[in-house]
Amino acid sequence: MSQQAEKQKVIVVDGTGHILGRLASIIAKKLLNGENIVVVNVEKVVVSGKPSEVVKQYKQTILPIRSHHKHKWRPKRPRSPVRLFKSTVKGMLPKNNKRGREAFKRLKVYIGVPDEFKNKELVRFKEADASRLARGYVELGRIAKELGWKGEVQ
Repeated sequence: MSQQAEKQKVIVVDGTGHILGRLASIIAKKLLNGENIVVVNVEKVVVSGKPSEVVKQYKQTILPIRSHHKHKWRPKRPRSPVRLFKSTVKGMLPKNNKRGREAFKRLKVYIGVPDEFKNKELVRFKEADASRLARGYVELGRIAKELGWKGEVQ
């Protein structure tokens, strides 16, 4: 298959108003089927739940570092919406084998919509739409800001 044919098979997904876990599982399945996926507006993906509780849960699970104070090395924690989304998708792919690594390489995630995807048709998934939620939710951009991300939402 030529590179030009591969570029044509790119699915551009608009993350606005999608539920994080449901969207990540759909994308993981498509990546394992060999499709190339681009997710735009990832900062507008939502996590269901009471906003203060969701942010508190992320802080408790992601930020704590258990090590002696004299160590200079410390693990990198995902703080940007892109890294938070990618780590969610990566957790749904098979690890320790080539198939999962190759699938993860086919995923591209962007904050906002880059110029190269402005005129492309953006795909939405009904089963991952946040309009189904009866209670509150918080956007990934806000969670990232609470975790210490210094970037700007476009």
